[in-house]
Amino acid sequence: MDCLFCKIIDGSIPARKLYEDDQVLAFHDIGPQAPVHFLVIPKRHIATLHELSEADRPLAGHILYTAQRLAAEQGCAEGFRVVMNCNDLGGQTVHHIHMHVLGQRQMNWPPG
Repeated sequence: MDCLFCKIIDGSIPARKLYEDDQVLAFHDIGPQAPVHFLVIPKRHIATLHELSEADRPLAGHILYTAQRLAAEQGCAEGFRVVMNCNDLGGQTVHHIHMHVLGQRQMNWPPG
């Protein structure tokens, strides 16, 4: 598989890891858009949010729980933004689901 995030998971591409367990990996974004900007990804390849199944509900909750816990640890207790893009029209550039967590600056709306 030629997936950037799968290569990060298997260690063939380095990343600045924040957290890892048997289900997810969190690492700093290489092009941060805020003072805190990291990604939380599942270790199992799921290309888009459209591919989530009923069986993936615990994994989706674990991604969200991990994001909020790490945001607090990274100094974002006052607030942060989470973003998940879906497919090309939604702005998804790596087709492996991932949650961006951004914080320590004022976020604007609409995002763009």
